[in-house]
Amino acid sequence: MASQGRVEAATKGRGFWPCPKQATYTPGTCELLRAMMKESKLTKFQQRHIMDTMKRDLEKEKRRLQNILATGKDKEERKRKPPPVQREDPAPELDRFEELVREIQERKEFLADMEALGQGRQYRGIILAEISQKLREMEDIDRQRSEDLSKALAST
Repeated sequence: MASQGRVEAATKGRGFWPCPKQATYTPGTCELLRAMMKESKLTKFQQRHIMDTMKRDLEKEKRRLQNILATGKDKEERKRKPPPVQREDPAPELDRFEELVREIQERKEFLADMEALGQGRQYRGIILAEISQKLREMEDIDRQRSEDLSKALAST
């Protein structure tokens, strides 16, 4: 029986997992593949994924070898990705003071929304504490900027 040559996998495949249609395997190879998959206790999805991947890899390898025979060179060797280009102008730095103003506004809007839903009491203390913290940070930034400005004016 082995002298009959290779058998088209799709015509002789049994059960749920016939071998890929494009590749030809001997019946023994197909049986071995099925047995290995059954032993590994893979789900049907995992088995299908493996078979699809094998089929794609074989097709890719076929095309690569055909290209080598036709041109004498491996197409993959010629394809090189250019190095990534560095961005010339970095994103502008956001002013921390402006960020704090936006954050306070967002918290005020959130508190207003919660009060409209009747849950303002639950969030009022937390939100006011956060706003107070942001205001203190803004005061520190303002104080630091004032000191820097007075030093700059004194040195001129």
